[in-house]
Amino acid sequence: MSMGDERAYGADEPGGRSDDVYSTLGGTRQTRTRMPGGGDDGDPYGRRPARNSRSLIMAVGVVVLLIAAIAFANQGGGDSTSNGDSGKRPEAAGADATAATGTKPVQGRNGTIASGFAHDQQGAQSAAANYAVALGSADMFDKTKRDGILDSVIAPQSIDRFRSTLDAAYSVDFFQKLGLNDDGTAPAGFAFISRTTPIGTKMTKSSTDEATVEVWCSGLIGLAGEGSTKPVTDGWFTITMELKWVDGDWKAVTHSQKDGPAPVGGDNRASSAEEIAGAVSGFGGFTYAR
Repeated sequence: MSMGDERAYGADEPGGRSDDVYSTLGGTRQTRTRMPGGGDDGDPYGRRPARNSRSLIMAVGVVVLLIAAIAFANQGGGDSTSNGDSGKRPEAAGADATAATGTKPVQGRNGTIASGFAHDQQGAQSAAANYAVALGSADMFDKTKRDGILDSVIAPQSIDRFRSTLDAAYSVDFFQKLGLNDDGTAPAGFAFISRTTPIGTKMTKSSTDEATVEVWCSGLIGLAGEGSTKPVTDGWFTITMELKWVDGDWKAVTHSQKDGPAPVGGDNRASSAEEIAGAVSGFGGFTYAR
């Protein structure tokens, strides 16, 4: 499902990540170690010397300048009508920042999925982010729950196509590749994790009742548990959704996904399977909105 709760999805429709439905990204992690005697100041533990008063004053001065620059930048647009541009930003200004607009991002919920999005670009982007989460969740591996999700987020004219495509994608073979039982459940003693986190959204096309939104996501997928041969891994991908305004809300009409953009891996120590399982069960998801 490309629209995901947390994983990469299939090429043209939301689904899992593997072959046509599942893909994850790997990376090389490096560990920096500071050895005794490595400090230039003779400290056997390589600790940095304390700043003198002059360097401290310079640092404070830089911070003050940064604060002033940010404050000045945030004033932009308020007085822009004086130069004749009516406060409008140029097309090449880049993606809009996620910021409070005074518009309530969502009016209600359809089961566990947000609904009632605003009939504007902000609402379309919020809908796409939330639908990416729902369509990439572990609930999609259960036929009954998957059908409920599709009824909530997919436009009526596209539901049959989505359902048939996903029913074929979530196959016994796919489940086995993920280490799951033939019915998509996790083996005894293991926890199956599938979660997508939107990093940002971008509107690429819009009209009154139609919109195309890209959602940049990171995701987790795998089996957490002692001795798992399919450990939880992370991945980065971008989902593209075409949305249509239907019966007072945005609904997905089409969906596709591609890998990346992916950042360089950090130096974080990989957590144990027990820690990962506890984190996913202990930290709930969010309603995403601009």
